[in-house]
Amino acid sequence: MKNSEITLTVVIMICIGIMLSLTFNASTYVTFSTAEKNFGKQFTVIGELNLDKEIIFEPKNNLLTFFASDSMENVRKVFFYNTKPQDFERSEKITMKGFATDSGFIANSILMKCPSKYNEDQLNYKSEI
Repeated sequence: MKNSEITLTVVIMICIGIMLSLTFNASTYVTFSTAEKNFGKQFTVIGELNLDKEIIFEPKNNLLTFFASDSMENVRKVFFYNTKPQDFERSEKITMKGFATDSGFIANSILMKCPSKYNEDQLNYKSEI
């Protein structure tokens, strides 16, 4: 092979690598147990709010503390240093990005999936058709 063919092959391989790295989502969805095995490393945990345990919001410290269970039913204490999201108790699923410590899971951001007010209307509409 000529030097120009080798160079072209390397450039094409680099371009393919860049495209693949941009295509796949780099965020990792894990359970609380996996996050605890890697203290301090950023993970995303999808879970449900545990309404049987206490939800505490301290406005002075801007701290929301609650318990959540992940997909494997592991229940952990979660600390969120931000304002309490509106209708937090009504959320169906919670996506928490953060890291584990020895005292619990520190969430840097929280996304909530709340029940839709349109689900019942959609079911009624489909049954009429």
